[in-house]
Amino acid sequence: MSRPPSFTPPPGARAYSLRTARGEFAVVDAPVAAGVELRGVALMLPGFTGSKEDFNPLHERLAARGYRTVAVDGRGQYESDGPVDDESAYAQEELARDVLAQAAAVHDGPVHLVGHSLGGQIARAAVLLDHSPFRSLTLMASGPAQISSSQQQRVKLLRDALAVMTLAEVWEAIQAMEPQPPEETDAGGLDDGLDDQEDLRRRWLGNKPAQLIATGRQLCVEPDRVAELAAVPVPFHVLSGARDDTWPVPLLDEMALRLRARRTVVQGAEHSPNTDRPEETARAFADFWDGVR
Repeated sequence: MSRPPSFTPPPGARAYSLRTARGEFAVVDAPVAAGVELRGVALMLPGFTGSKEDFNPLHERLAARGYRTVAVDGRGQYESDGPVDDESAYAQEELARDVLAQAAAVHDGPVHLVGHSLGGQIARAAVLLDHSPFRSLTLMASGPAQISSSQQQRVKLLRDALAVMTLAEVWEAIQAMEPQPPEETDAGGLDDGLDDQEDLRRRWLGNKPAQLIATGRQLCVEPDRVAELAAVPVPFHVLSGARDDTWPVPLLDEMALRLRARRTVVQGAEHSPNTDRPEETARAFADFWDGVR
């Protein structure tokens, strides 16, 4: 189980609405550390049911290496607005065009693009539409095609539930099925756990149901586009944890070979290396970007 992210932006970072040619998107924007030369800018896309806060553990570490990082909520995701019922608004190409607009609004030159899980497949679609706004592409725990059979079953259950239940009702049902975490014995630990749950609930309720249904379907039917991506003249990085039940790690190894990509396996991490092992993950990102430069 991945650790929940902190929902408090790190010191120096700013949360605001980024204005683009395709509307406004909620972002957390972290500048480089004081006295450090700017080496590059990165745009970071979260995964299914995730949000920009998933990258909070990385910002300070990357700022110290000279990278400004901008994490974004996609259309209809947490604090970014979107249609409640119109699934067509969340077609993959629509979301990919949003990413192109975000990149243009964030920086007047090419940016490093990072996509986690679903965000990786949206990032891939954006690069295939137009690679010129991107200096590199990092796919974090994001595979070559559809998600594993077990995860497809979980997504189908969620989509079926959203067809007949409110987001609040679905949240309560999910919590009832989840194993309860052990009580913390250190001072303040239990309160911290309750705060985490409230933040996660607030994020869940911020999602637009049509976005969850449409992107969930995408994850279950995504075709293998690795050969198409490999033809794009952009440096690639495939990063994952040592275990992953969404895309098996050997599948990610093979994808990296097909892309001739840099490959990083973060030991001790699972599907969310950014929260499981943020120090090692940030170091791998910055080392890759340094090489691209």
